[in-house]
Amino acid sequence: MTMSDPAGNPFGIAQPQQIYTLHPGDVVCGERGDRLETLLGSCVAIILTDPRRTIGAMCHIVHAGQSASSAPANAAYADVALATMYRLLRQCGIDPTQCEAYLYGGGNMFPDLVSQGHVGERNARWVCDALAEDGVRVLAQDLGGCAYRRLSWTVGMGAPQVTSVPI
Repeated sequence: MTMSDPAGNPFGIAQPQQIYTLHPGDVVCGERGDRLETLLGSCVAIILTDPRRTIGAMCHIVHAGQSASSAPANAAYADVALATMYRLLRQCGIDPTQCEAYLYGGGNMFPDLVSQGHVGERNARWVCDALAEDGVRVLAQDLGGCAYRRLSWTVGMGAPQVTSVPI
């Protein structure tokens, strides 16, 4: 018999405060205990967190680089997504350049058709270059290859959890 609290949660099992499921072009900022999750193919997710792990932000980038100047700002584009993450972190009192990063995704979803210069490779390269230029330390990355990735991170001291599924 399993004991549970009035909300039906088993005792001893910590439940996330909020669960945020990101879709392409989404950006979110959460507090300690919140869970951030997404599914990636050629897209790239950036997780930024302060060194004390009290705040975490994640974005789901679809396109490397900048959006067309005639188009409205859209966080599916890497420049807008990263700027949005930085703005959200600053609103929480966190200097983004003092954050630490985790990077995931950038897979080749069509390895039989494209071997080099694929969308995932361009996305991963842009993200790595942008964070290096801003002086953001990358703690871990799982980029490239021919796989989908299911990514989940609970804001706090633990590392993100990623499961790869080959194409």
